[in-house]
Amino acid sequence: MIKKKVYFKTFGCRTNIYDSQVMMRSMKEYEITENESEADAIVINSCTVTNGADTHVRSYISGVEKSGNEAKLFLTGCGAHTKGESLLKEKRIHGVFGQSEKQKIDTLLAEEKPFYEIGDLNYIDDVIVNEFVGKSRAFIKIQEGCNFRCSYCIIPFVRGDARSMSESRILEQISTLAINGFGEFILTGTNVGSYGQDTKTSLATLMKKISLIRGVRRIRLGSVEPIQISDEFKEILGEPWLERHMHIALQHTSPTMLKVMNRRNVYKQDKELFELLADKGFAVGTDFITGHPGESEDIWKEAINNARELPLTHLHAFTYSKRDGTPSATMKPEVNGKLAKERLHEIQDIVNEKNLAFRRAFSGELDILVESKKDGLYHGIDQHFNKIIIDSKEDLVGNWVSVQNYKVKEDCNYANI
Repeated sequence: MIKKKVYFKTFGCRTNIYDSQVMMRSMKEYEITENESEADAIVINSCTVTNGADTHVRSYISGVEKSGNEAKLFLTGCGAHTKGESLLKEKRIHGVFGQSEKQKIDTLLAEEKPFYEIGDLNYIDDVIVNEFVGKSRAFIKIQEGCNFRCSYCIIPFVRGDARSMSESRILEQISTLAINGFGEFILTGTNVGSYGQDTKTSLATLMKKISLIRGVRRIRLGSVEPIQISDEFKEILGEPWLERHMHIALQHTSPTMLKVMNRRNVYKQDKELFELLADKGFAVGTDFITGHPGESEDIWKEAINNARELPLTHLHAFTYSKRDGTPSATMKPEVNGKLAKERLHEIQDIVNEKNLAFRRAFSGELDILVESKKDGLYHGIDQHFNKIIIDSKEDLVGNWVSVQNYKVKEDCNYANI
């Protein structure tokens, strides 16, 4: 019997990437396809972090409809909670299911009638993922949910409160993936740094245990909050298995703005932390929102001056986008979208210059996991989370390579092997 084919379209964060792999792993009656046009069913793992994210999902659905593809559409992910009912009523999708239902994917895909099964927000995954389709790095979800209540964020309301995955299950999963050839593991979740708060352990303790598993070469982290870098965590900063890049979520560098956003970080302490990490040789990235309501010209000047002081090398920045149902959505005065974009480009330019300076100043060896081949050249990521393009006659995809001689260019590093 020929199995029906399922295509997964994943939007948003690393947690969604992991959740899509859980669904792929849980399917028994269907076949995965990476070719959307031949799919009998399309599972849309959606993001809803902003109103714009919802728009991307709707645009994707419109694109499928216009293409004449007759595949049944199913919606899951964070957007299932915010837009699932309306899309179902519009008959644009066949079924909606929450993150807690993803292991029942075979049953859900077989449903003849339209359905809405949103599940609950207190579930904890217990599936073991032993392979990552189309990936050379493994994403490991270690926790779910968030106890922070930042004024602009809807995520705690669609992912629930913070809860940790079972330590033994995380270690079992990584052991299985390491045996299957994976050497780099990215720990992910809604709020990664909160791991262990509910189970009387910690992120640092977990990482030390992961590092002892044979085959584990590098451990990366998703975004963590400044207040989550504890003294215990600082003790592992010199470990060879820890990525030499940390992504610390600030969202802003003006103390006034941080209060408006209901953030828990304090700029003075943020600066001390970033300088400590830089002194230890880390590349340091952050998240930043420009144009949040109340971001006056004076506040922006203060923020950009502070950003210039920080040893930043990477930036995940975006203009503020209203998210219905959050306190920020009703705040005044609003910032003009064009101005917010100008501010975004200003901070991006500063961090791009800092990244180039960081790469020029580094004189050591680059430890690279080669991830893909495009147009005859290999693309990889080094220990500082910087991209490198390699020209080689060998087949390098999935391999680890060390490079001493390379060219530093504005867009990225280049090497011949």
